[in-house]
Amino acid sequence: MRRMTYKDAGVDIELAESIVQDIKQFAEATRRPGVIKGVGGFGGLFGLDVEGMKKPVLVSGTDGVGTKLFVAQAVGKHDTVGIDLVAMNVNDISTCGAEALFFLDYIAMGKLDRYVVLELIRGISEGCRMAGCALIGGELAEMPGLYKPGEYDIVGFAVGVVEEEEVIDGSGISEGDIVIGIGSSGLHSNGYSLARKVLLEVGGIGLEDKIPELGGKRLYEELLEPTRIYQRSVLDVIKIGKVKGIAHITGGGIPGNLVRILPQGCSAHIKKGSWPVHPIFGLISEIGNVPEEEMFRTFNMGIGMIMVVHSDDADAIVRRLWDLGEKAYPIGEIRAGEREVTIT
Repeated sequence: MRRMTYKDAGVDIELAESIVQDIKQFAEATRRPGVIKGVGGFGGLFGLDVEGMKKPVLVSGTDGVGTKLFVAQAVGKHDTVGIDLVAMNVNDISTCGAEALFFLDYIAMGKLDRYVVLELIRGISEGCRMAGCALIGGELAEMPGLYKPGEYDIVGFAVGVVEEEEVIDGSGISEGDIVIGIGSSGLHSNGYSLARKVLLEVGGIGLEDKIPELGGKRLYEELLEPTRIYQRSVLDVIKIGKVKGIAHITGGGIPGNLVRILPQGCSAHIKKGSWPVHPIFGLISEIGNVPEEEMFRTFNMGIGMIMVVHSDDADAIVRRLWDLGEKAYPIGEIRAGEREVTIT
């Protein structure tokens, strides 16, 4: 009887080990102070320097990229979703005012593909560099039978730190505060199940098709535009003005995410038309006959991050965000009322 090996079952340990050696060079490019031991061990080691901090608080987050991966897999472009992976996690912990310290990834696929893995890691490394955090570890899993050939999933984990007395949690939000919206780069990484159904199935648009409404861009180029990383801008802005609350606008849109930071007795009133909306959203709405309420509940509609600030600080913070390369707009205000978000 022929002797069976793990490789016969579809798992190539030697290939995985060789890929890990290649990954180390990308991780090294993200090194920052505090990294003791990164990729290759059973756990990444990071020395937390709390000198000068009274009571440091660790902030953690985990997230994936969702069905945007289907687009990446269909066109064979994988680096941008690596950036997305970092963005979705780092933006979340940024809402607390935390500085991102390190990042870990989990990549699972039916059959290991060196090119695909390294392109993913290339994007993750670039995202970490943009955010200022270190890639110190991860997991590469080959699972034949669970994923079809060419399919994969990715998950990320980010850890940051913030001084306890400087944690931003929305508790100080009050009537009269101004809501500042920071522009997104497009769909980011949410709503792709609806977007793909509308554009590809209902609209019959091909991923390679050039779309006049998108300035002649190919559809896949628009759909794979990376999620914007706001970490450095957030850390800069919270130094110049009192930011009372920050919301990362992901699944659930502005209503579903802004409400998460509102204290009791406060409502947020958002004014439509106070910021430019990307053409991709209009295209989805028109082709799919998607109700406006559904659009705002599913997509970010051109706003990737929201800051709630005192009215006296609003103008200076908006100007500073523009100086940092962000597109920022006063899009609403806080009023007394039920804990809810209305868009009028």
